[in-house]
Amino acid sequence: MTETPTNFTLSQDHLDLKDWVHQFAADVVRPAASEWDEKEEFPWPVLEEAAKIGLYSVDFVATQAFDPTGLGIPVFLEELFWGDAGIGLAITGTSLAAAGLSSNGTEEQVMEWLPQMFGEPGDLKVAAFCSSEPDAGSDVGAMRTRAVYDEKTDEWVINGTKTWATNGGIANVHVVTAVVDPDLRTRGQASFIIPPGTKGLSQGQKFHKHGIRASHTAEVVLDNVRIPGRCLLGGKEKLDARLARAREGASSSGNASMATFERTRPAVGAQAVGIARAAYETALDYAKTREQFGKAIIENQAVAFALADMKTSIDAARLLVWRAASMAANGQPFTAAEGSMSKLFAGETAVKVTTQAMQILGGNGFTREYPVERWSRDAKIYTIFEGTSEIQRLVIARTISGASIR
Repeated sequence: MTETPTNFTLSQDHLDLKDWVHQFAADVVRPAASEWDEKEEFPWPVLEEAAKIGLYSVDFVATQAFDPTGLGIPVFLEELFWGDAGIGLAITGTSLAAAGLSSNGTEEQVMEWLPQMFGEPGDLKVAAFCSSEPDAGSDVGAMRTRAVYDEKTDEWVINGTKTWATNGGIANVHVVTAVVDPDLRTRGQASFIIPPGTKGLSQGQKFHKHGIRASHTAEVVLDNVRIPGRCLLGGKEKLDARLARAREGASSSGNASMATFERTRPAVGAQAVGIARAAYETALDYAKTREQFGKAIIENQAVAFALADMKTSIDAARLLVWRAASMAANGQPFTAAEGSMSKLFAGETAVKVTTQAMQILGGNGFTREYPVERWSRDAKIYTIFEGTSEIQRLVIARTISGASIR
């Protein structure tokens, strides 16, 4: 059996990070959350505030990425998303593109493009990771966006449409996955950097969503987009070697999209934990102060037991997230799809806990006077994006069984 870490005691640095982000979430994010949810616009002023204190920067992302325990990122995300998921995704959405860059790019590419994804205070930028397509969804093997190499000019020509892209169209830098060899399906895909101002890239439909409304989500249209050969992440020599192995039938380590998602699933789980915790804490406080029939409603067993289940599920979800994050940071393989486990359980916990919180608040929970209504809307996406709950179960089932389950 693979040894898994069991010591999740937070260091003083982690505790300081937790307090710092929590204070920002309480003082800046929560007061602005309702406004930007109503506007359904990207909260640039809040992003500026995050950048001023160093919360949105290349240095902050790099510091957390090199945390040997792996716990810094989930601690940070839980506190930020405790504040608000829509604004949280606006602040962290660039990190998915950064993960795509670091997963597939060379050291030189990371050094060149990572700073351009964030910009600097007063001139902030965001980045977008573009993988999903209108007719593909979770089936990355059905991807139609095509990249063709032009040897005469040493350029790649990309055509296709991406959908559900966080920061799509408003990003300074887009990381796009595309098919380079259709015969190889997922093994014939690669990732590309689309530099700022590249002709042929445009924003398609902007989506008006059920939740996470402060996060910008849109289609990205690529119409004869031409980019320099150096914008192929990892380089052409590495790509050619990988394609040659795939054509010979050798096993592949995966495709560009899946490599990125595997790195980010525990982080997505941490976001869901933050939403669930926010709803639980509000429901607990409400149950202690709300009186019915002459006593606080928490004295009713049905309410108290519901809160007990909520707390138990949240703590279990957090431990699954921390385990997966720690394993990844220490180079331990996910032999039982631990990353998918963490995202699956945390996402479904967020939905259940926010729904139960609304129930405990009764009619108040159904109004916009209380934030649990918004948290319930935000929570639902965590059973859908970066792999639906059904896809997570499929990944787990295939991993533990070794069978080609469909």
